[in-house]
Amino acid sequence: MTTENIYFIGAGGIGMAALERYFLSKGCNVAGYDRTPSALTDALAKEGVAITFGGEADEIPASHRDPSTTTVVYTPAVPAELPIFEWFRANGFNPVKRAAVLGAVTRTSRGLCFAGTHGKTTTSSMAAHLLHSSSHGCNAFLGGVLRNYGTNFLLDPESDLSVIEADEYDRSFHHLTPEVAVVTSTDPDHLDIYGTEEAYLESFEHFTGLIRTGGHLLIHEGLKLKPRVQPGVTVSTYSAASGTFHAERIRRGEGTIVFDFAGPEGVLVKDVELGVPVDINIDNAVAALGAVTLAGCLDPESAREAMRTFKGAKRRFEAHLREPLPGGHVIIDDYAHHPDELRASISSVKALYPGRRLTVAFQPHLYSRTRDFAPQFAEALSLADDVVLLPIYPAREEPIEGVSSSLIFDAIAGCEKTMTTKDNLTETIKNRNFEVLLTAGAGDIADCLPELTETIRAK
Repeated sequence: MTTENIYFIGAGGIGMAALERYFLSKGCNVAGYDRTPSALTDALAKEGVAITFGGEADEIPASHRDPSTTTVVYTPAVPAELPIFEWFRANGFNPVKRAAVLGAVTRTSRGLCFAGTHGKTTTSSMAAHLLHSSSHGCNAFLGGVLRNYGTNFLLDPESDLSVIEADEYDRSFHHLTPEVAVVTSTDPDHLDIYGTEEAYLESFEHFTGLIRTGGHLLIHEGLKLKPRVQPGVTVSTYSAASGTFHAERIRRGEGTIVFDFAGPEGVLVKDVELGVPVDINIDNAVAALGAVTLAGCLDPESAREAMRTFKGAKRRFEAHLREPLPGGHVIIDDYAHHPDELRASISSVKALYPGRRLTVAFQPHLYSRTRDFAPQFAEALSLADDVVLLPIYPAREEPIEGVSSSLIFDAIAGCEKTMTTKDNLTETIKNRNFEVLLTAGAGDIADCLPELTETIRAK
């Protein structure tokens, strides 16, 4: 592919932004389109990406109209009938998926690729921070903004390592060629694409077959996944409690979690303290440390300090308000948009703040996911003391007849519950009797947090 000029259709996506920054660093002429302006598109524009928002073909710069000097990159969420997309296809261009470009990166570097229904953003971010904090360095293409750096892209021209979040949506991760692949979970999702759990699992099994000879697969213990690795690829397991890589001497207290990281030959790093001390991050940290170990890049001293200073990715169990309890309020935001993620997030908050009244404000993401998992979402939300449910965030989808948040709401049991709109969320929450609030979902619920936090702080 040519890299003189690159045009991104869907330029405001978090994953696309990492590639745009990567090619800017290589001196390429980068432009693109997105549906709506955002803080991210504003930042990209300041960094040198020419972004437009109309979607019409006449917005394409003259410099990006020659197929011999321009590569067009798109995301699967972009509608095929978008005029810009149609113009490129009708004028001799061969648009490629973002995943194919990431695949090219893995073929020219040592790729550490993190896949899974959930957990992939945090584990890949941890691994990137581990390597960036060591003498090895890395280039990282992440699915969330890493709070330590304020970006989802890390650049190290001297490093041959690439950390990549491997997205299973639309089988995007099938373009990758990892040296080390991690699979965190395989709970069925994206059934609008896959149709069945069996097809979803098969897609992950195909991914394991892409690991290069001499490479490594690290999978969470207990998954249904049956690896199909090539000869010469080692398979290891991990979890908090057991596996090839695991945690030992887990200690919890005074808001901290500390453990020893162990591998096949015993303890590799003593006294690992989690910068984001929630139970699920024990698993995530073991996965990240395990991947770095398999890549031959574990330095115990720098690893211990990196885990202690890891702040997490934005919208991954991110605290927005922490007033002293009792009497004060705590507000935590999480990207959880799958029933298992939501259950884990709620359980983690309850473990951190035992005995405190927990309100969960949840915005379902996608009509298809709500249709497929409404009972499971309701079961997870029923763990809270109080639930505030918002309408479905449609993202790329058109409405599905008979599918709304009511499918979830009606099945929630054993706790208080109410439905409201995003515009009324702050007023609704202000009048709730809560000590701890968890906002959750992959849509735009986080847009409410600045006003919501200030309102609660002022009470």
